[in-house]
Amino acid sequence: MAGNSPLVGVLALQGDVREHLAVLRSLGADAQPVRRPEELAAVEGLVLPGGESSVIDKLARAFGLFDPIRAAIAAGMPMYGTCAGLILLADRIDGAIADQQTFGGIDARVARNVFGSQTASFETDLDVPALGAPPVHAVFIRAPAVVEWGPDAEPLASLPDGRVVAIEQGVLMGTAFHPESTGETRFHERFLQHVRNRRGISAPAS
Repeated sequence: MAGNSPLVGVLALQGDVREHLAVLRSLGADAQPVRRPEELAAVEGLVLPGGESSVIDKLARAFGLFDPIRAAIAAGMPMYGTCAGLILLADRIDGAIADQQTFGGIDARVARNVFGSQTASFETDLDVPALGAPPVHAVFIRAPAVVEWGPDAEPLASLPDGRVVAIEQGVLMGTAFHPESTGETRFHERFLQHVRNRRGISAPAS
């Protein structure tokens, strides 16, 4: 199976990198931290972790990764962003700091820190029809929310008040919460399936 294992990266500039690497490896992927353009060029998909979106943006530019990541998105590389990663994959941001940019790719507007400070963190169960049963137990920490999206973007999950907290467009997916911290693996599995589909490899039998 080693030859068919997806080779994927986790952007390792800031945030909960180790948790994503652990989930991806538990699912059979060859997962590596990505800090340099040559490491990005070697992988077939990329996870953008939670953290601080403005800091990751600045570090991506400082490490020469900003333009290569945007080029990889344009070339069709599957990517999955959690929390700050969702913000970075959105084309538009509400509440951006001065000069903050995103990698873009998902035709959506995302609002930063919608739910307040870290002390306002909360957990809830979400129905995600694309993943089937059971519901997803979601942890929100200084989380964003999707407030607007275009016709090519598909909401995957919403809170009872209608705010969208998971979205997908083609091979790009973002969640406002942190599946990597709760033992929820189905979003990472979906990301890996996008990677396999792109290179024509079916998922290994369970």
